[in-house]
Amino acid sequence: MAGINKVILVGNLGKDPEVRTLENGAKVANFTLATSETYKNKEGQRVTTTEWHNIVLWRGLADIAERFLRKGNQVYIEGKIKSRTWDDKDGNKRYITEILGDNLTMLGSKRDSDGSASAPAPIENTAPDTKAGDEKDDLPF
Repeated sequence: MAGINKVILVGNLGKDPEVRTLENGAKVANFTLATSETYKNKEGQRVTTTEWHNIVLWRGLADIAERFLRKGNQVYIEGKIKSRTWDDKDGNKRYITEILGDNLTMLGSKRDSDGSASAPAPIENTAPDTKAGDEKDDLPF
């Protein structure tokens, strides 16, 4: 049986995306995303815990991140978990777990220059459909 590697996160950017363009022209964006959970402990006090996630977006999503995302923005991310290892310059083995995003939606509202809120500004971008037969149908969904 095949496994499923699916992650859905809603959180706030911990920093502006760092975007690089590789030699082959592909863009990659990296940023941290904070997800918080609040609960009451045994004493009845509210406790908030925050988990930090390393997010990686490629190509078109990296371009969107570069153009529209800033520290503090709330986003919805779908993707998969990927762990990798490497040796640093001192020969130490390093490990990182990342979320490779394949769907991004901006949440919240966009602020106008006068400070008033406008309509929510969702931006969604997924990889182009590469299914064989790329046929169009008349279905409205």
